[in-house]
Amino acid sequence: MRVSRIAWVIVAGLLVGLPRPSAAQIYSWRDANGHVIYSDRAQSADCKTFSVAGSALRSTRPASDKYRNRFDSIIDEAAARHAVRPDLVRAVIQVESGFDPRARSPKGAMGLMQLMPGTAAEFGVRNPYDPADNIRAGVAYLKSLLDRYGNETLALAAYNAGPGAVDRHGNAVPPYRETREYVNRVKNISPAQPVSAARRIIYKTYELVDGQSVPRYTDTRPASGPFEILR
Repeated sequence: MRVSRIAWVIVAGLLVGLPRPSAAQIYSWRDANGHVIYSDRAQSADCKTFSVAGSALRSTRPASDKYRNRFDSIIDEAAARHAVRPDLVRAVIQVESGFDPRARSPKGAMGLMQLMPGTAAEFGVRNPYDPADNIRAGVAYLKSLLDRYGNETLALAAYNAGPGAVDRHGNAVPPYRETREYVNRVKNISPAQPVSAARRIIYKTYELVDGQSVPRYTDTRPASGPFEILR
């Protein structure tokens, strides 16, 4: 992609012109006329992000549907097993890694759901870059935070900043720019849904795809054929 000299001057000014907080981050997207725009504020859900030197933030890129759909069955199975919304899991993966299973942050977070080494060890992960192992542990950890805090906002804040940070701020989202932007980005991709008072039942069936038996999950009882009740 070629960017005009003026655009690069703008970026240079944002990066080195004035002192910026350590959590500074630059956002990039194209406007309706195809021009590349740079800003220190996100104006588009599909923008790319670039971490400024010294920032704890990491960059992610929108994933193509083809790349994203590679992990659908793994996400659906883990989400159903732990009664977590699959769309929430997908949103976390999008923001954490852009659906790149080899992603690694400057702080050492690994894989699709950016597991820290301690979290990976806690949930028995052998290979954090293996999509199935990473998602299984990431969803289990996310579920533990949902159970602990009782709502998605605080669970997401704890996923990003750690439960200790949420607890220290009186069970509230910590006043960290990174954490607040993280929570907003995930919620913009997957808005919270009302929780039903009734317990959801998840049904597991199998579909033959290209000669292989692929598991499918639904909260609607199958009209015919064998099925397994997970929850």
